[in-house]
Amino acid sequence: MRLKQLTAIILVMGLSVMMACKGKPKDADILATVNASLSTIPGVTADVKDGVVTLSGTVTDDAAKSSAEDAAKAVKGVASVTNDITVAPPPPPPAPEVTADDALKTAVDAVVKDYPGIVANVQDGIITITGQETAAKWKKLKMALDALKPKKVDASGLKVK
Repeated sequence: MRLKQLTAIILVMGLSVMMACKGKPKDADILATVNASLSTIPGVTADVKDGVVTLSGTVTDDAAKSSAEDAAKAVKGVASVTNDITVAPPPPPPAPEVTADDALKTAVDAVVKDYPGIVANVQDGIITITGQETAAKWKKLKMALDALKPKKVDASGLKVK
């Protein structure tokens, strides 16, 4: 009788140990499954420790962040998910295109404002002068314009008195 009881106790203990060993999936298996489910979301990486998944990386929007978290939570064996994913700010708007002529035109306008009979245009680094001026004032204007270092000063439309 004692032998039957002892055999039954050993059998129950053995089954209990076997059931306990079956338990949780390994972290490596969880990580492989999580990585497979995150493969559609670029920029996200996962780490697993004791069934806790930690997500990190950068995504473009909140939808991708929550999608990654949902995908990790759906994996069997995941105890919890820590979402450390950051959402990247939107890219800044493109800077307005400024040509070299814009800076030169501003400088030319500042010089020419003192000469009411003169009109100056800037295109491709070449200053084109039109209007009418005295020879003495033209020499001063020419020196001031040359100091701006344009490609050329075209005075073919200027009438010198």
